Amino acid sequence: MRLRLLIILAASLVTIGAGNADSGKDKVATCAACHGQDGNSMVGLWPSLAGQNVNYLVRQLQHIKSGKRPITEMIGSLDNFSQEDLEDIAAFYASQNNAIGQAASDKVELGRKLYYSGSLEKGVPACTACHSPKGKGNSPAGYPLLSGQQSDYIAKALKNYRTGERNNDESSQMMMAIAYKLDDVEIDALSSFINGLH
Repeated sequence: MRLRLLIILAASLVTIGAGNADSGKDKVATCAACHGQDGNSMVGLWPSLAGQNVNYLVRQLQHIKSGKRPITEMIGSLDNFSQEDLEDIAAFYASQNNAIGQAASDKVELGRKLYYSGSLEKGVPACTACHSPKGKGNSPAGYPLLSGQQSDYIAKALKNYRTGERNNDESSQMMMAIAYKLDDVEIDALSSFINGLH
């Protein structure tokens, strides 16, 4: 198990080219309809991309383009973009400031417990291990920023990991093993807490 985790971590430490945020701004016109002008989505089921780390964004864009991560709404939308274009788009979104939401007061206690401590009883690790105490993620490892992410999107992603529907890369395997142990109440609380995390 330990060797497998080391292999997964090593595979995720690939550094992506820098990209050009100014060029990326010109390439995201069609993205704004779902992800917002500055990458802060106004629709709960669509992820906010503002402030997200470049390594994570490029990897996900590559997977979406290749079909490795199928997203119905995005089929064909990246077909005409080169690797440089994807890096520019990622650089643009990474340069934006993410908006922080508000956690529901009745979900804060359970959400905080799961995010910072995990669940010893269920064998669920704390989210901070990969996503940092303030939800900023881990850019060199390509683990995503979570802080301020839409709660509906986080809940959908966790449920997709739980069912195995989302399994496009090595880090998905870790998330599948974690989400499988979370029930709907825990996912709802964690998603709400993450939306207000800063």
